[in-house]
Amino acid sequence: MAGAVAGGRPGSVRSRTGKAAALARLLHRDCTRLLELYREREHFPPEFSPEKGRMVPVAPSAPHLSPSERVCLLHSALRQCLGLLERVIGWEEEQGADGEGEYRSVRNTVRDRLGHLLQSTKALLVDGEGMAAVTPDPNNAEEMDGLGREGVFGAKLWAYRVLQELIHWTHSTAQTLHALQTDREKERGKMGKKGKAGVQS
Repeated sequence: MAGAVAGGRPGSVRSRTGKAAALARLLHRDCTRLLELYREREHFPPEFSPEKGRMVPVAPSAPHLSPSERVCLLHSALRQCLGLLERVIGWEEEQGADGEGEYRSVRNTVRDRLGHLLQSTKALLVDGEGMAAVTPDPNNAEEMDGLGREGVFGAKLWAYRVLQELIHWTHSTAQTLHALQTDREKERGKMGKKGKAGVQS
């Protein structure tokens, strides 16, 4: 399984990783706020949560995967999340339900920042194609296009789940990128100590 982090100067890699992690954390906060606004707008109770599993069919990060391999998996998940969000936005615009104000502003910010995070995670990979893309199950079309199948309320529940996916995957991305950055800083610290020991000897 390929997908190693791009080469180049260590400082530049750490800087890109740190910036991507910060962007993921910011995006996670935006996604959390977006779901709060959606709940308020559609009058869902704060404790409401649809009883279904993950919409994005990406395998969980296994312990044997390297950090860069996990980044590749997360890049695939985020790409699918963007497709889901674009579908929601298109449906809301068709229904005349996107409205004005904070909800629309935050939603558009989430879309833009998600696009930037995809670019950032791709830049951390050697060629942006280090691993085969994870595609949706063709027999589970409802997961990727659940609008209009169960009426307006069903579509609103589907959109709710999309926002939950955004929260889940942006949080996972932030954690993974932070771990990757921490590991690289530890490696650099060890190398620095070895270098000093070599000079003293």
